[in-house]
Amino acid sequence: MARHPSDSPDKDQPLIDDIRLLGRLLGDVIREHEGLAVYGLIEQIRQLSVAYRRQADQAADKQLKKLLKGLSDDQAVSVIRAFTYFSHLANLAEDRHHIRRRAVHERAGSVQEGSLAHTWARMRDAGVDADAIARTLAHGHLSPVLTAHPTEVQRKSILDAERDIARLLTERDAIEQAAGGVRPGDRLLARELAANEAHMLARVTQLWHTRLLRFTKLTVADEIENALTYYQSTFLPEIPRLYGQIEQALDGRTVAPFLRMGQWIGGDRDGNPNVTADTLRHALQQQADVALRHLLTEVHRLGAELSLSAMLLPVPPAMQALAERSPDTNAHRQDEPYRRALTGVYARLAATLRELTGGEAARHAVAPQSPYASAEELLADLHTIEGALQAQCCEALAQHRLRPLIRTVEVFGFHLATVDLRQSSDQHELAVADLLAHARLEPDYSALGEDAKQQLLLRLLNDARPLRVPGAAYTAHTLSELAIFQTARELRERFGAACIRHAIISHTETVSDLLEVLLLQKEVGLMRGTLDRD
Repeated sequence: MARHPSDSPDKDQPLIDDIRLLGRLLGDVIREHEGLAVYGLIEQIRQLSVAYRRQADQAADKQLKKLLKGLSDDQAVSVIRAFTYFSHLANLAEDRHHIRRRAVHERAGSVQEGSLAHTWARMRDAGVDADAIARTLAHGHLSPVLTAHPTEVQRKSILDAERDIARLLTERDAIEQAAGGVRPGDRLLARELAANEAHMLARVTQLWHTRLLRFTKLTVADEIENALTYYQSTFLPEIPRLYGQIEQALDGRTVAPFLRMGQWIGGDRDGNPNVTADTLRHALQQQADVALRHLLTEVHRLGAELSLSAMLLPVPPAMQALAERSPDTNAHRQDEPYRRALTGVYARLAATLRELTGGEAARHAVAPQSPYASAEELLADLHTIEGALQAQCCEALAQHRLRPLIRTVEVFGFHLATVDLRQSSDQHELAVADLLAHARLEPDYSALGEDAKQQLLLRLLNDARPLRVPGAAYTAHTLSELAIFQTARELRERFGAACIRHAIISHTETVSDLLEVLLLQKEVGLMRGTLDRD
């Protein structure tokens, strides 16, 4: 019988098959590595639980409770680990089944509620045309934000192994779908499924022998590293693809980059004293490293694809000029302007990586070049390549990799995601009060009423002179708050203004809560000029 749901009378049978497969593999690992006694105990508990849940078997319930009460500590740990891992594996199977069912609906032409197709259908029914949608998106800003979770105890090793198992489940579906279902006697299919199962068994074995929980609390650096893995596996490849789907639904109309990623990790210091100016700097350097290495990989792959020869198809002058600026003098590529140009782009990106993060690119085919001053400079080069392909009627060559690459630069730049600064309003007030006291402008700012605070803050925001007194003994908290904003200014100059766009004030209750942040930003040059003058 075919496992694929489109061929199965029971739409949930593939899910059941996957859960059984993963459960069997986990059982094999437990039996081999923990012994028959432990395996038998876990199986007995499982069977009694199933009997009670499915058949309301009271005798099974009593036997189960008695068995559980009599477990030794070591037995209890083994049982807990076994059922915990089984739960994780069953969740992977369920996630895969949701994706599988969505694909079935799409093949059948049905529209699922909550999908983009459902959204387009509703807007068409409401008389909203594609031009109106594109115009609206051009003025929109949507930013999914990743936040820190200091209570997260699941390890990256566990998450990586589970992602691999999910990938293998997807691969298994593809193998069986390509073969038209499981057919007895199909030796090639049997070998492919056996290899897939062997890889899955290896990952389940890895899970069983990997410590499930952390011994120590995550540091901010750990949180940053964990978050960046999601960019590599999901956001960097998928968001450009999502833009492509939207433009296709809008009949090819170009959509502005309204969707960009945001991040609190590294900038959220509300209640977390471990987030400092150094943490903010580290976060953006790590983000830039991920973004630039992804761009380098894609540029390298694009260069391998664009092997067009000028001897067969002359290029426009702008494209030839870009190729001539490249340091690539390899005789084998002298008639390949696209490859020469992309070698130069790669070299400049490698220099950008070195300048912004201190890292080195994986490949150095030519001498070091000057770094890009901004992501916009890179975009200009990529648009030159895109325009040349269009002029040569080779637009098809831009669809697969060049256009997603251009979209990647538009959305992620060199900074990957906007890091939001976040702090509680009372902490801002403490820093402002300290500044005012040392400047002998107000000895007890916090004791002022709201109207008096606003009048004082507005007067200072309309005064071009700084508040800070050289050599004054400010508190560590004040210095830390000023350092955050000072570093933010430096990072915006280095990575571009999009790298830090927002300062979020927790517990905002009054206008003075907002003005205090402006005053702190004015002290470090984030706010330029005065409020009463542009």
